[in-house]
Amino acid sequence: MDVIEVLPRLRMLRFPVGAAYLWRDDDGLTLIDTGTADCAAKIEEALDGELRRIVLTHWHEDHTGSAAELAARHGAEVVAHRLEAPVIRGEAVGVPPVLEEFEVPIRAALPPLPPAPPCRVDREVEDGDVLGFGGGAVVVAVPGHTDGSIALHLPGPGVLFTGDAVANVGRTMLGVFNTDRARAVDSLHRLAELEVDTAVFGHGDPISHGAAAALQGAAASAA
Repeated sequence: MDVIEVLPRLRMLRFPVGAAYLWRDDDGLTLIDTGTADCAAKIEEALDGELRRIVLTHWHEDHTGSAAELAARHGAEVVAHRLEAPVIRGEAVGVPPVLEEFEVPIRAALPPLPPAPPCRVDREVEDGDVLGFGGGAVVVAVPGHTDGSIALHLPGPGVLFTGDAVANVGRTMLGVFNTDRARAVDSLHRLAELEVDTAVFGHGDPISHGAAAALQGAAASAA
């Protein structure tokens, strides 16, 4: 795992597949996504305060894999969209993506991932809800990758956690492996309208400054 300081209060935890993010407030830490099921110990090495909450942007196993273990060990509140919660709890099966032609070889080249153990969800959120970190983190519903995918916007510091709605691998672009591409494109356009300076992604390099222009360019090129 690589630890990258994006901002003084924001660190990226980069894994072989995907990433998680730690936001530090004076009263504790918020973890956004948790990597695969073998990442808990590595994440704990990066903790430098009390882990108060875990926010899951969607149910995929490279985002929720270590959530149950970390929540149990640290007593952290687990937050997810109400449509993702049943899958995260193990009560429902998630809808698989509808692959575009160019995505088929990308998907085939990925290593198999361990399944995510079921995890409790303490708070189910909707679009517009506000979470108590980063000066007020606004939940932004971004359906398309999954039905209940969320991004998190911190208006004060101008930070956006995109989850898998957007990727930044070589260039800023629509995320891949969506269940509904049209809805995913609409979600990308919505994110591009936000006032953002820093953006971090489920996959790809963070943009520390000037992220709004990159998001707007990705939205303009998406169809």
